[in-house]
Amino acid sequence: QVFLAESGGGSAQPGGSLRLSCAASGRTVDINVLGWGRQAPGKRRELVATITSGDPRINYSDSVKGRFTISGDQDMRAVSLQMNSLKPEDTAVYYCYAERGRPPLRFEVWGQGIEVTVSS
Repeated sequence: QVFLAESGGGSAQPGGSLRLSCAASGRTVDINVLGWGRQAPGKRRELVATITSGDPRINYSDSVKGRFTISGDQDMRAVSLQMNSLKPEDTAVYYCYAERGRPPLRFEVWGQGIEVTVSS
């Protein structure tokens, strides 16, 4: 299986910046998507940014586009999320995310989560 280890994050004031990093290990050879999701208290988990191998193709959720930047290596074993212009509503537990294989043998993997708090 794939194992995801997150680092970074922490606390910041509104308008500040934080950077999250994730490293994939285990069965990484067939990873085709790496990214980040988040879940705020009382809210649903949402995917905020992903990189899809091949082109590569990058996607952002509407809530973070223009403020967050995702980057990763071509080998699809590491991904980072630079978070700028942070808002209080960005407060959440952030999870590294990976997909491996392709339909019908496609699997989703989530990291353990890292807390991000944005407040004045």
